[in-house]
Amino acid sequence: MSDLGLFGPGSLAWRLHRHPAMLVGGLRALMIQALHPLAMAGVANHSNYRNDVWGRFNRSADYVTVTVFGSTAQAEAAGRKVRMVHRYIRGVDAVTGRPYAADDPDLLVWVHSCLVDSFLAAYRAYVAPLSERDADRYLSEMVRQAALADTPVDRVPATERALRAYFDSMEGELLLTPAAQDAVSTLWHPPDPPPHWPIAIRAATAIMPARYRQRFGLDVNPVVAAGLRPLVWAGSRILPLVSTPPPVLVEARARARASSQRGTAA
Repeated sequence: MSDLGLFGPGSLAWRLHRHPAMLVGGLRALMIQALHPLAMAGVANHSNYRNDVWGRFNRSADYVTVTVFGSTAQAEAAGRKVRMVHRYIRGVDAVTGRPYAADDPDLLVWVHSCLVDSFLAAYRAYVAPLSERDADRYLSEMVRQAALADTPVDRVPATERALRAYFDSMEGELLLTPAAQDAVSTLWHPPDPPPHWPIAIRAATAIMPARYRQRFGLDVNPVVAAGLRPLVWAGSRILPLVSTPPPVLVEARARARASSQRGTAA
């Protein structure tokens, strides 16, 4: 029997993440994640994000793709690699004076929550409506992904109501540090950006909650915002035609077809 991984073709995870608009969700997540001073300190002090924008972004995107579409073995291997890297990311934040560690359960929950919230926001804004019931199903599914990084699953928001309550509870923890401002500036003005980047970063900013945009001093002109949806829609259809899909996605589709054919034959 084919190993369809943690989710499989009937999952909400596959439905959402097969769409190129998730690129926009990933950018939104990176910006919001930066508002947690301890999470940002880990990035600023243990990575070369200014000079490796594309490397960092691609590694993050690859992790999501592998854990969603890869086989169980591939997803678990990706989780082990992340856990190993996290062990060495620790220190003291110069702004708050507080210690940080990448494997801190609080930070793991924050990073995961920003991701899933952003993927839902991007799908709803630029792909199709999604009911709260389906959103809850997606969040419940993605707890499996969170577990790969040793995120405490009993603390991961698994419904939209829980997710909203979680972000409200985090307001007092958030702070726009110089490192966070620099990270977001780098995302807005990266070296050698691809042609679609100006649209993608504005589309990501447009769907950020106002309370986060205001912290960064970011705004999107309403006229520009109104034109983003058709641009993202068009780009999402052009991108697969001019780029090669990740091998793990090609393999996942092949496994799903094989599984479906066996089911039909049976």
